[in-house]
Amino acid sequence: MVRATVEDLTDREVHGRRVFVRVDLNVPLGEDGRIADAGRIVAVLPTLEHLRRRGARLVLASHLGRPDGAPDPAYSLRPVAEDLERRLEQSVTFIEGGVEGERTREAVSALEDGGVALLENVRFAPGETKNDPTFARALADLGDHYVSDAFGAAHRAHASTVGAAEVVKQRGGRAVAGLLMARELHFLDEALRSPEPPFVAVMGGAKISGKIEVVDAILGQVDRLLVGGAMANTFFRALGLEVGRSLVEEDRVDFARDLLERAGEKIVLPVDCVVGYEIVRDTETRTRRRDEIGPNDRVGDVGPETLRMFTEEVHAAGTVVWNGPMGVFEVPPFDRGTREVALALAHATDAGTVSIVGGGDSAAAAEAAGVADRITHISTGGGASLELLAGKRLPGVEVLEPKAEGER
Repeated sequence: MVRATVEDLTDREVHGRRVFVRVDLNVPLGEDGRIADAGRIVAVLPTLEHLRRRGARLVLASHLGRPDGAPDPAYSLRPVAEDLERRLEQSVTFIEGGVEGERTREAVSALEDGGVALLENVRFAPGETKNDPTFARALADLGDHYVSDAFGAAHRAHASTVGAAEVVKQRGGRAVAGLLMARELHFLDEALRSPEPPFVAVMGGAKISGKIEVVDAILGQVDRLLVGGAMANTFFRALGLEVGRSLVEEDRVDFARDLLERAGEKIVLPVDCVVGYEIVRDTETRTRRRDEIGPNDRVGDVGPETLRMFTEEVHAAGTVVWNGPMGVFEVPPFDRGTREVALALAHATDAGTVSIVGGGDSAAAAEAAGVADRITHISTGGGASLELLAGKRLPGVEVLEPKAEGER
């Protein structure tokens, strides 16, 4: 179902009103406490700028890391507030302490039209992850309307993603999607209901277990499912092949065998692999056909013949979804397969293919390959994107209003 967005809010509903915006500012911090990757901050800026231009008073909420329901300086959002100030080119009020405190209410009341405040990490409160009604009401007290631009947290039924939105609606306010959330839903839900054929999915990563439901759900839709990464080893085992000392999920071999039987030619497995005796940087490697893997080999990447096959499939596709690296891409020389798939997606997109990348590792690979700006859509939500691809309903999306007839 298509959701109402910030663009559907009237000027009367926005100007001078407090808008509670759940954003996903869960960015990685380096050992020095500085932001290592500001991608998620940049991604929400269009929504914030849209609301600021229309005179809204913004109260932002986000989590960072897993502080386990108690304050922890290592997970403070203060560095994010400072980064936001630079990017928005205006002051951002950073609100420390509890949401229910007098200082918080005073800081929010002091906001002027176009002003921005950022709450401290909502997961410092034990009521957040429990979707505690009292904490949800306290959050809802900070806004006349609710906006969600936190697709990366939409699969969690937490107080800031679900409970607060429900309270705002009960009080007569609106609960709508931000521009980033709307874009995520368009490409990961609406567009995939009727993808431009041929529809190709590229799945990789270490384990098949985390993607069983996705593979099951998407198998009936795709024309080809290209499998790489360590999860391919489990399929090799299902075929009775030697995988040496490579990572295999023994408890998923039967599932892989069943998939192969059901999918027939839809599933395309690697025909060759890059192996080493150890998966370490700059180790000596060899290319082996998949039926030539030795007992002491460790598979670290897909081989050149497989890359040729995968590249051809991607270039011929009308729509491509990619989730998961083709090898241990963070350890050269096992990074070539993932990098080449990223380049293939970029070239295909240049030629008109709709390319959708989900998952942090795949997104990082596209960035490392220098082609992120040539991909149609890179999702900001790993777990959320997988659940949506698997056909699941996301609590943080379901709570938002459907777009009414006549709305843009």
